[in-house]
Order: sequence, then structure tokens, then C-alpha cells
Amino acid sequence: MKKQDMVLDVRDMPKAGNWLILSLQHLFAMFGATILVPFLTEMSQGVALISSGVGTLAYLLITRGRVPAYLGSSFAFIAPISMASQISGLPGAMIGSFLAGLVYGVVALLITMFGLDWLKKVLPPVVVGPVIMVIGLGLASTAVGMAMNDADGNYSGTLLTVALMTLGITILAAIFFKGFFGLIPILFGIIGGYLISFGFGIVDTSGMKAEWNEIISSGSFIELLGAIFSAPEFLVPFVHYQPFEVINFSIVMIMVPIAVVTIMEHTGDQMVLSKVVGRNFLQNPGLNRSILGDGIATMIASVLGGPPNTTYGENIGVLAITRVFSVFVIAGAAIIAILFGFTGIFVAIIEAIPGAVMGGVSILLFGIIASSGLRMLIDNEVDLGDKRNLIISSVILVIGVGGMILQFELKDTTITVSSMALAATIGIILNLILPGREKAYGNGKMFETEPEGEADHDPAA
Repeated sequence: MKKQDMVLDVRDMPKAGNWLILSLQHLFAMFGATILVPFLTEMSQGVALISSGVGTLAYLLITRGRVPAYLGSSFAFIAPISMASQISGLPGAMIGSFLAGLVYGVVALLITMFGLDWLKKVLPPVVVGPVIMVIGLGLASTAVGMAMNDADGNYSGTLLTVALMTLGITILAAIFFKGFFGLIPILFGIIGGYLISFGFGIVDTSGMKAEWNEIISSGSFIELLGAIFSAPEFLVPFVHYQPFEVINFSIVMIMVPIAVVTIMEHTGDQMVLSKVVGRNFLQNPGLNRSILGDGIATMIASVLGGPPNTTYGENIGVLAITRVFSVFVIAGAAIIAILFGFTGIFVAIIEAIPGAVMGGVSILLFGIIASSGLRMLIDNEVDLGDKRNLIISSVILVIGVGGMILQFELKDTTITVSSMALAATIGIILNLILPGREKAYGNGKMFETEPEGEADHDPAA
């Protein structure tokens, strides 16, 4: 990439007048998707924003300020968190998330010791693509249920109307909006659907009214600050629960294997980001540091009671359009997210978003996730006409989307392996044991280490 193509380089600090606007752009790009995950898993949206911001700052520190990436809530963990919560409540899911973060650290250590060849053998595109499709398609029934059913599971034409109107706004924004606005159709859909919901009278405003009444009744400046800023409902181990009382082997089997999928998502994001910025982030600061930073962010989120974090493709799109690659802008977005998470009235506003609105945007968002898995197969030119590839992808899809689980008894404890983990595991085994393994990589672009047509440079190195 030519220097004049950049507005701000990775280590450039923006002018004070532009810093806030540039950081808000990144926050808006990830906002809609990040608050959807805690909505679906019955977590606090405020905690999700705070853990996202803190996790991003930790990621920037671990990668030595060389990778302009923002981390938000991971969709791959939605179904596993729900399953784990049914076994040991949300604390159990948080312990599982923490252990999944440890897997990132192990993988980072293995990459440091042995390079990337072993990862390539275990997770080729023919395995990762279908597993990503399972993430989206496995959540399809959740999106449709939110769109047309009330809290008791009863069909509602009103809710379906709101959901379809929300979906329509989201689609129109995605198709017709250009530049940065074209990157945040989910946010436009949520805002539009929210406003429509007020017209249909399905918004519970009691939380917003309570926060506002507390603000206007403040008698002093100190009381006003206390009314505006308040801590959300954190879920901290050894404070709100005892980790060793909620952890069991079932939670480990449900949560930990999902890290394999998210690590591959992270690797793909790093390669795309390398091409956009014109650096080779897999080499400098290294995929090991990047994966470690992602894992530490997930562990931080689990300690706070927020959903696991992952790098966000939406923010890569912002970088591509604005050509602003500054890590200071990313850090600014993280700090704003933390402030929003501590702002009671803001959290009350987002917590009042009706389920039908989130269902409407989820129809598109979950479909995009599934399509991105299909795109991985296409971009890597994986030949599904080959019987080996066809068998592996077909088995992964049916097991994952069909909801097959594995249960067995171990010392009077029922162990459950989730459908996504089972699908990924069987896909990996099939790829390793079936002959003709070279066909699983397609054109091999997944693990390219050189950005296409761009120089690897870092003036701060």
C-alpha cells in the first residue's frame, strides 16, 4: 500500500478534533452485533460493552500496538453459553468461557514453538467453512422464534410485522447506503425497528423512566454523576459465585471445543486485515500474539460476566473505507464503549429493545454468518465435486444444523458434547483419516502469509 493512500498509519495519533468522531465510527460498526449476543444469552448489555472495551485495550497491549483490531461479542458461543447455562447457570458458562480463553493461550504457545503447519493440517477450509455455516444456520430457529413469538412462545402477528419491517430497513441500508453507512446496516435496522416498536406500543419504558427520574431528581452535581453513571450487573468469580461449585466436565465439553472455530475465524480476520493495511500481521507482531490477545480478552470478559470476545469483520470494513489504521482510534472506541457500559440511562435504552427487533436483524445477521462459511469454501476454491470434500462438509452440516449431541455418563455425571463441537470434532477426524488430504485446502489461500500486492512495512518497528 502506498503511503499516500493512508489517512492515518497504525501508530499515528489523530488530531483531537477528529479523534472522537473516528472512534465513534468503529463503535457504531460493532455496536449492533455486540449487544445482540448478550440479548440472546440473557447477559447484561452494559457488561458486554465494558468487557468488549477492556478486552480490546488488552488486545492492543499484547500485540504491542501493531494491530488495529476491535474485539466484540462472539456469535459462535451463543448456543454453547445457552446450553452451559441450563446445566450450571450463567456462572458455569462464564467458567467455560474462561477455559476456552485458555485454549487460545495453548494454541499461541504451539504456534510459537512449531509455526503454522500443524494448524493448517488440523483445520483446512473444508472443515472450517462448514463449521462456520453451522454457527449461522444453527441459530436460524432462534432468530425466527424471536421474530414471531412472544415471551411465552405464542405466535404474534404484531411482533412478526415489527420484525419484518426491521429486516426490511436493515436490507435497504445494506443495499443502498454507501461508504461507512453501508457498514452499519444492523445498527440502522435496530434504530428503525426500535422507533417502529414505539408506534406499536411494545416497548417497555419502565427502566428508562426510572433512570431518567433518578437523573432529574438529583439535588447536587455529585448526585447527578451518580445517577448518570452506575455499574452494570457484573458476575465476578469468588465474589458472586464460587467457580469450583459450578464447573463440571459437561461445561468443559460444551464450551472449550468452540475455541477451535473462533481461532480459525480470528486467523481469517488477521489475513484480511493484513491485506487491507498492507502489513503482514501473521509475522509482525505474529499470529501467536494476536491469538493470545484474543484469548486474554475472552478470559477478561468471562471474569466480568460478559460474552467471549472475537475480532470483528465490521471494523475491518471501516478501516478499508476510511483508510484510518490508527490503533489510537481503536483504543478511543474501546474507552467510549466502557463509558457507555457504565451509563445507566444508555444501558436502559438498549435493554428495552424488543425481542422482535433483534429477531428481525438476526434473520439477516445469522444468514450472513452462514454465507461467510460458504464464501470461505468458494474463496479457497474447495472442490465439492470431490467425494472426500463432499463427505466431510455434508457430515459437518447435518450433525451441526440437525442438533446432534453426544451424551455419556462419567462417575454419575451426564456429559454432553454440543452439536457444534461434535460437528467440528468429527470433521477434523474425517479430514485426518480419509485419504487425499491435499484436496481439503483448495487453492491454499487460507494460510497465505503475504498480503497480495502490498509491502510489509512498519516505520515504528
